[in-house]
Amino acid sequence: MHILFVHRSGSGQFAALIASLVAQGDEVTLISERPAPGQPGLRQLAYTVAAASTQHPALVATDYHLRTGEAVAGLMTSLATSDPPDVVIGHTGWGGLLFARDALPDAALLGYCEYYYRSSGSDLDFGATAPIPQPERQRIRMRNAAQLLALDTLDAAYAPTQWQRRQYPAAYRRRIAVCHDGIDTVVCRPEPRAGFCLPDGRVLTPGMPVVTFAARDLDPYRGYPQFMRAAALLAERHPESILVAVGGDGAGYGRPREDGISWREAMLAETGLTGRIVHIPWLPYESLIRLFQVSAAHVYLTVPFVLSWSLLEAMACGCLVVGSDTPPVREVIRDGVNGFLAPFDDPALLAQRIGEALQRAPLTAPLRRAARETVRAGYERERCIDRQLGWIRRLAG
Repeated sequence: MHILFVHRSGSGQFAALIASLVAQGDEVTLISERPAPGQPGLRQLAYTVAAASTQHPALVATDYHLRTGEAVAGLMTSLATSDPPDVVIGHTGWGGLLFARDALPDAALLGYCEYYYRSSGSDLDFGATAPIPQPERQRIRMRNAAQLLALDTLDAAYAPTQWQRRQYPAAYRRRIAVCHDGIDTVVCRPEPRAGFCLPDGRVLTPGMPVVTFAARDLDPYRGYPQFMRAAALLAERHPESILVAVGGDGAGYGRPREDGISWREAMLAETGLTGRIVHIPWLPYESLIRLFQVSAAHVYLTVPFVLSWSLLEAMACGCLVVGSDTPPVREVIRDGVNGFLAPFDDPALLAQRIGEALQRAPLTAPLRRAARETVRAGYERERCIDRQLGWIRRLAG
C-alpha cells in the first residue's frame, strides 16, 4: 500500500503515524514545503510556492493556499503516472489538498482538520476590549476558503480534540472524527530520580518548588504576559520558588510587538523579574521531559486555539498543571480532579493557584496520578495510531 502525506512543514503531526506505516512495510511518501530531517524509509518530495501576486489584505492567505495547491498538485500528477498512492493524508489548512481530488481521482483522501478560523467566539476576539474591525473579520473569514474547498472533496477527516472539531461548520462537522496525534506515555512518565540542570549549574530534582512554563514562542496566544505577571506576585509570596520559562522570542501565533522588542524583554521590564526567573530559549525534547518531571507546578495558558502537545506531555509526566480556564483546556483538565484551572487574564488568582500547588505539594499525588491517567486513557500514542491505521486500511480497501 502506498500512503502519501501532505504537510507544509516536514512530517508535522504525522510523524508517529508515518513511522508506524514505514515499520509495517508500507510505501510512504511525504510532500512538504520544508522537508523533515532524513527519516529512513520515507520518500520526500519538496515543493516551492510561487510569489504572491495579490495586494488585497484579505486574500494574502488565500493566494498562498492557491499557489501551494498548484505546486502540490504538480507533484501529485507526476505520482499519478509513476507511482499512484492508495490513500492521501494531508493538513487541510494550508492549501496542500486543494486540488488533490483532481490530481489523484482514484486515491482516498483523509484530511487533518487542525483549526477553523472564526471571526467571533474564538482566538480573534478573545479578551478584546474593542470591536474587531470589519477588514480583520473579512480577512479571517477568507482564510478558510481553501480549507472549505478541500473539505468538500474528502472521503474522511479527523481533528485532534473535540473543541477543535466544534470550530468547523456543522455541515462538515458530522464528517470529522476526533483522534489526537498521540502522546508517548512511556517516554513521558513520572521519574522520581530525574534531574534537570539549569544554565547556571543548579540541578533541579523532584520535590523542589519548581514552577515551569513552556511554549514554542513566548507570545500572548499562550498567555506568556499573564504568566509573567502571576510569576511576579508568586515571587513575592513564595521567595523560595524557582521559576523556569522555556520558549523563543519569535512572534509565535500572534503578531510582533509594534515597538520591535520581544515579549520576554517587555515582560522582564514590566515585572522586574530579571535575575529571578530563568529563561531558556529552546530545549531538546528529552530535556523538556526532564524539566516536566521535576516540576512542582506547570503553568499552561492558551486563548481559544489549538491545544499544545506540551500540556498533555506534562500531564503524562505527572505534573500538577495550573491551566487557563479556556475551552481547549477544560476539555482535558477538571479543576481539583486532575489539575487546577484559573482565569486566563487574572494574574492574582493564577498566582494564588500556583501557590496552592506549591504549598499542597505533598497532598497533590492523587491529582498527578489522575493527570497521567487522563492522558493514558484518551491520548496514548499507540491507541491513537492504531485507530488512524484502521481508518487508512478501510479507506484503502
